[in-house]
Formats: sequence, structure tokens, C-alpha cells
Amino acid sequence: MSYGIEIEKKYLVKDDSWRGLAEGILYRQGYLSSGQGPTVRVRLVGEAGYLTIKGRSSDFSSHEFEYEIPPEEANALLETLATSSIIEKFRHKIDYDGFTWEVDEFLGENLGLIMAEIELEAEDQDFPLPAWIGEEVTGDGRYYNASLARNPYTNWSEG
Repeated sequence: MSYGIEIEKKYLVKDDSWRGLAEGILYRQGYLSSGQGPTVRVRLVGEAGYLTIKGRSSDFSSHEFEYEIPPEEANALLETLATSSIIEKFRHKIDYDGFTWEVDEFLGENLGLIMAEIELEAEDQDFPLPAWIGEEVTGDGRYYNASLARNPYTNWSEG
């Protein structure tokens, strides 16, 4: 189990210069509860299963409780209790100047969306931006995974 406050910022990725910096791992995740109140997520990361409970406390900080569960149970929860679309993505963990960036390349109904996240120790912590980082979307709720499960990227209208 892990518990703590997660402080993260989200950015769009503006080009492909990050490719080749790290291997991707397939993530499959779904939501048992999202929207008002805590979010409950089930996730398969490669062959490992996780159950996560998150509460939102500001634009980029949240309380998070995460528990490892058997992958068979995670898969069963995804297949039977997920309340919206299953998110599938390849996550690439890239070390850059003392920080780890997680670049998510979405598949399926979110194909075409590539985002990068960085976890910080404090909300006002300074950090360097790699050249491939684009627009910050931290405060834009459309880019939260729970929102992408309900309203996939490929459904967004242009403009």
C-alpha cells in the first residue's frame, strides 16, 4: 500500500523527440467511481493490478491511497464494474535532469493524445521542461483520465 499527497502537473507533448528515450508499458484502467467525491480506479500495469482511491484537493494536489491487488481481480473489476470506457495507454518513464516524466501515449478512443506528467514534492517546486513539452493542461479537467474515460479524446470537436 502507498499513501500520500500526489502533486503533479500535466502537459501536452508537442513533438516526437521523446520517442526512444524509454520503453513503454501497457496500462489498462477503469473507474469504479468518479465525478463528485473520491475517484476509485482499477489499473493493470503490465502484469500487476492496483486499486487506487483519490481525492482532489486542489488543481494539482490530491490525497492518494494505492493497493496492489491480484491481476486476475483487477481484470475482473475492469470487465464487470468499470462505469465508463477502459483507458488504454503506453506509459514511458523518462528521466530528465533529476526528474521523472511519465509520457502517456493513449490508444483506442483516446488515440492521438500524448500527455506528460511530472510528480513534484511541493506545489511551488521549480523543475526544467524538456524540449518536447508543450502546453500545460494541469487545470483542464478534460485531460484527467477519469474524464477521458467518460468523454474520450476522439469525441472532442475540433476548434
